Amino acid sequence: MVAQEFTVDLTKPLVFQVGHLGEAYQEWVHQPIVGKEGPRFFASDFWESLTRTVWWAIPSIWLPVVCWCTSMSYRMGHTPSEIALMLGTGIFIWTLIEYTLHRFLFHIQTRTYWWNTVHYLLHGCHHKHPMDGLRLVFPPTATAVLLIPFWNLVKLISTPSTTPALFGGGLLGYVMYDCTHYYLHHGQPTKDPARHLKRYHLNHHFRIQTSGFGITSSLWDNVFGTLPPAKTIEKSS
Repeated sequence: MVAQEFTVDLTKPLVFQVGHLGEAYQEWVHQPIVGKEGPRFFASDFWESLTRTVWWAIPSIWLPVVCWCTSMSYRMGHTPSEIALMLGTGIFIWTLIEYTLHRFLFHIQTRTYWWNTVHYLLHGCHHKHPMDGLRLVFPPTATAVLLIPFWNLVKLISTPSTTPALFGGGLLGYVMYDCTHYYLHHGQPTKDPARHLKRYHLNHHFRIQTSGFGITSSLWDNVFGTLPPAKTIEKSS
């Protein structure tokens, strides 16, 4: 069988190799290599540079956008309390988006060359190299592209004056998610809830990848029945 015969060469760019694994890809990608040195993705230095992002770029780039969106709704006549409610609603909506993407897109089962390749770029690389510090947050160029349909979606379900603040709340939720995700991998929390979240997330990586899809909280895992067994979380501490 071709999928069993192919071996990924970790010394060479990985992206266009992993698709050849075929049906063996899912097993391969969920056998993590724990090391802070990340693999090379592309032979091209340009494309390679787009896959690497320092964590602090996320708040530096997107928090000013959140502030700008908030100020737009304020200038349109909304009070600070109304804007706070809209921001909170946007953050809440993001938590559901976070869970949905992680469960149904990032953990989609793939077998063909191109779907394996796409999955590896989206999320598989993170499971294969979970401690790669330059690939823990989403590249800003990709985020900017995805924000266009997100803005249009918010615009569709809200009024012109509430759209900016709701959008800003969702974007703020994303910033909180990406920074939290980085911290759960590289921080050393000593107190709950951060310590529990770290155990919860590392359990997803190293014990049961089919549950525990929440990053910033376990809220939607509780709602949709994807909580990992409590004993596995305790063992991962």
